[in-house]
Amino acid sequence: MPSFDVVSKFNWAELDNAINNTKKMIGTRFDFRGIQAEIELDRKEKQLKFMTTDGTKHGAMKEMFLQQAMRRGLDVKSFEFKEPESGAGGALKRFVKIKEGIEQAIAKDIVAKIKETKMKVQASIQGDEVRVTAKQIDDLQAVIKLLDGAGLAIPLQYVNMKRD
Repeated sequence: MPSFDVVSKFNWAELDNAINNTKKMIGTRFDFRGIQAEIELDRKEKQLKFMTTDGTKHGAMKEMFLQQAMRRGLDVKSFEFKEPESGAGGALKRFVKIKEGIEQAIAKDIVAKIKETKMKVQASIQGDEVRVTAKQIDDLQAVIKLLDGAGLAIPLQYVNMKRD
């Protein structure tokens, strides 16, 4: 039976490129001269840390990063921005969680959306991905269109399309 997997993967190499490009932009912009502004990536915790000594530049730094991330093909839904925290000496810190994989609650929501359509497809949760199987490939393509238009909070990719 034809099947495919619904996953939410993250491209870490492109994130490195977006961070490096943002750092270059910060270094060349006149309004960031004399201000300490840093972006750090913690791969283990799957988060970014924005730090700046000037609160007015914090929003500009976020916008520059998002612009570079979109240019690099990263989906903005992959980033969950926390509230800025004040640090020592008037510095501001903001943590950004990077979403990778499909959480159980979202996976259950995906399965429920598929079952609501009453199409002849089966959806099952397998770890951090959802496997969808059907007798006809057209039904699988309809499920892909359904999920693309569902407006979920995470970016989805469709992999391992098997045509038996």
